[in-house]
Amino acid sequence: MTNADPAFQPAPHSHVFLGRDHQQAERRTWAVIILCGVMMVAEIIGGALFGSLALIADGLHMSTHAGALLMAALAYTYARKYADSSHFTFGTGKFGDLAGYTSAIVLAMIALLVAYEAVARLFNPVPISFREAIPIAFLGLAVNVASAWLLSGGHAHGHSYSHGDRPRRVTLGGNALAIEIFEEDVPPRFRVRAEAGALPAASELSIETKRADGSRHLFAFEHKGAHLESRDEIPEPHDFVASVRLVHAGSRDEHELEFVENDHELAHHRDYNMRAAVIHVLGDAAVSVLVIVGLLLARTFDWLWMDPLAGFVGALVIANWSFGLLRDTGAILVDRIPDQGFADKVRRTVESDGDRVVDLHLWRLGPGHLGAIVAVATTTARDAAHYRERLAKFADLSHVTIEVQRSRPAG
Repeated sequence: MTNADPAFQPAPHSHVFLGRDHQQAERRTWAVIILCGVMMVAEIIGGALFGSLALIADGLHMSTHAGALLMAALAYTYARKYADSSHFTFGTGKFGDLAGYTSAIVLAMIALLVAYEAVARLFNPVPISFREAIPIAFLGLAVNVASAWLLSGGHAHGHSYSHGDRPRRVTLGGNALAIEIFEEDVPPRFRVRAEAGALPAASELSIETKRADGSRHLFAFEHKGAHLESRDEIPEPHDFVASVRLVHAGSRDEHELEFVENDHELAHHRDYNMRAAVIHVLGDAAVSVLVIVGLLLARTFDWLWMDPLAGFVGALVIANWSFGLLRDTGAILVDRIPDQGFADKVRRTVESDGDRVVDLHLWRLGPGHLGAIVAVATTTARDAAHYRERLAKFADLSHVTIEVQRSRPAG
């Protein structure tokens, strides 16, 4: 028997499943397009004025580079513009994955073209104008380095808060609190803000972490302006269950949150649209480095075969990156389970009270957002709200559908 849980009144919820840094990524991608566009125009005009066919050719190459990035930028813009549209059942979070998949196909075609040209030049060498070719190769490398810098937000991606977690929202003592691990350029600590109601006193709140090895750590808090912050740093790795406790006026309220970390970036948190854009510029940069090495060796030792060989190696590098991107984005587009370990955690959480998960669907809705459909067989009077509450500790579950099937106790 299936119980649709008529007593449960679902609250309106958002279907906006965009990544945390969607708008920043969109702005960075447009900035790189402008850079490539300016370089393209400068090279074509310069080549026409100074009679340099090599400059014109590189300018046209830059136009294909800008075109590939344009696809990524338009995917960001379109996904943001229609994020609230009712025409998309599960939002527009997958537009970036679709753009990443398309970019991977374009990258594969580029790799084939470069490899074909390299093989052709191995058998039919062409004269090389080293005086023009080497400076242009360095210029291309500089543009790609600048593009990578812009796409990364103007800094290298070091150890910052990149677990993909959004602030965890809990209700304690009638107050809605947002809890997060904050470590942008500072040692990692818990931060707590009030989203509705009052911020509790620092002495009333505590968080105890419990790790898989049985170790525990109790965190006390202090006021830091508009938020509370833990006094102690959070040891690595940030993979634990956190018990958030509020003791006020003799009453005690507690809520558990689960923090999961896997090399600081779980697969279902990745922005594959940005990854595709970065692969475009890194692939071009890798080819530029190889071309520079090939040109220098060809000019120094008269090894004209080094230039096409460098191009062929570069084509293999791009093809390898393209295959990885095709594999990852293709899996998302066909709704493959993004993280089997996460699915197992969901199953164990639901079954921890003796119930049985008879069907589980888990898929990615967008960067850092997962959808789940869970069918539960139970002999108790538990309703869907009970299981929603149990699964609320997984911040990545942005859209959950629960189906409760009643069954008679054995015997």
